[in-house]
Amino acid sequence: MKIIPVIDLKDGVVVHARQGLRTQYQSINTHLCQSPDIFQVIKAFLGVYDFDTIYIADLNAITQQGNHDCLIADVLASFPRILFWIDRGYQRFKKYPGNYLPVLGSECYGDETVLELKAFNKRFILSLDYSMSEALGAKSLFSDQHLWPETIIIMTLNRVGSHQGPDMDKLNRFCRHYPHKHFIAAGGIRNIADLQALKQVGVHQALIASALHSGAIGREDINNL
Repeated sequence: MKIIPVIDLKDGVVVHARQGLRTQYQSINTHLCQSPDIFQVIKAFLGVYDFDTIYIADLNAITQQGNHDCLIADVLASFPRILFWIDRGYQRFKKYPGNYLPVLGSECYGDETVLELKAFNKRFILSLDYSMSEALGAKSLFSDQHLWPETIIIMTLNRVGSHQGPDMDKLNRFCRHYPHKHFIAAGGIRNIADLQALKQVGVHQALIASALHSGAIGREDINNL
């Protein structure tokens, strides 16, 4: 099981994501890191484990209210050995730094723009976004496997930061229907028991923030996995 820490950026600081209610997100101040500075948060994550991949969501870019392009560029330069998965909403293909992998979320693409994903030549992470059971964004993206890369996030926004546990039914269904793809769980993961349950259905990667910040998942737990 590979754990990928998550950082949500809003208005220049790291915030605590809760159930997709982005206007209500507050700066983090947690057991793991009292500072909302992104560099301090990354160092705190690396104090838990030597993570080689970190996910960053630029919430301003996703909601079309500015962006953190300069800050993210500084982060990439400061941690060249870490691969950063960057979700900044709607993205056009361009040449990215070597430790930058774009995350393209379905919520930011419509049926009129979805074919633009072909330009990435499958060098991206696809995020299939849900609110409750509702698929967000271009409906064709949820069924047209020709647009899918090898690695796909199943993002259940209403479970993010909710301590409700992952959406096991949805993840199990994707793993059974598309066994040749690699699915990543996102939203609601609370502890090691959730990770072990995910492994049982065929999910071997997970995006996690709250459980790392609270200490519910720590170094010993990750080593045991």
